[in-house]
Amino acid sequence: MPAVRQKIPTRTYGELSRGTLKDLIDASLYMPFPFLSNPHEDDVAAGVDAWLSAWGLTDDPAVADMIVRTRPAQLASYNSPAVDRDILQIVANQIAYQFVFDDRAEEVGRRRPGRLLPMLSEAIGILRDGRAPSTPLGAALTDLRRQVQERCTPAQAARWSWRSREYAHGLLHESVAQTDSAPVSTGVCTTVRSLTAGVEPFYPLYEAAQSRELSGEELHHPVMERMTRLSVDAAVWTADLFSTVKEQRAGGLINLALAHQRAQRCSLPTAVALAVRQINDTIREFEELHARIAPELSPAGAGYVEGMIGWIRGCYHWSRTVPRYEDAAVARVAP
Repeated sequence: MPAVRQKIPTRTYGELSRGTLKDLIDASLYMPFPFLSNPHEDDVAAGVDAWLSAWGLTDDPAVADMIVRTRPAQLASYNSPAVDRDILQIVANQIAYQFVFDDRAEEVGRRRPGRLLPMLSEAIGILRDGRAPSTPLGAALTDLRRQVQERCTPAQAARWSWRSREYAHGLLHESVAQTDSAPVSTGVCTTVRSLTAGVEPFYPLYEAAQSRELSGEELHHPVMERMTRLSVDAAVWTADLFSTVKEQRAGGLINLALAHQRAQRCSLPTAVALAVRQINDTIREFEELHARIAPELSPAGAGYVEGMIGWIRGCYHWSRTVPRYEDAAVARVAP
């Protein structure tokens, strides 16, 4: 499928002083990967709506509105442009589920992290032991687990389950950080953010999308594992740039730009610029490692790396247009 390039407008420094936070991000973020989307996006969007409705997750009007504003099928399309329709549907369903799960966890654990325990325990029990669900959210996760097991090898499904459990545990870490009176350092913020990103659970699906299974040596190569970490950080930190205003208004702490603002006691545009610099360094290191290991990769390994690249590129193009982060296009950059 040929790349569909989306031209990102550039700005001079004089123009940026009169522009928006989105202008600042577009002008300074290093994004070497061209825009791509999956041709099955529209069909998968309808599938997501039907799946969420079947499990009663969009019976709540607030949840239904959130799904409209987050466009999970669009994010899946941008992140996974080359996968087949079945894999794309699982990716989109999981993105939608995680959006619902994440918002519910934030609401439940906003003041008392302990209130999250029943919700997280249900999810862990389903993912680890295949326990029967007791809530609609748990029923949706059970069905998602079934979809993964039907498409993936047992080893791939096990990696999906383990990484999904890590994501669930991360939400408890986030709740503790949000409610603790001690200030959250930049290092703690980035550690928690890497857990709550929820990106790594998708990578076993990119294993399953390949015509042959990756070898253990290739999958666990130190360079490949480092690239995994870099790709997750670059993807979720890029989304942080565009969600900064939203998170600041909501009192959020686990956001890369806001962490820099607290640490440096600086303006929001300066904090965003510092975060952009950190993301740019991360993407460049990813590129360097990719160039080093590319000659050694099997076709399956190369396709798996393309899945990582998809999240870096996809989160950027999705974040800059999705209604959930529209505040970034309104917030002005002061001279």
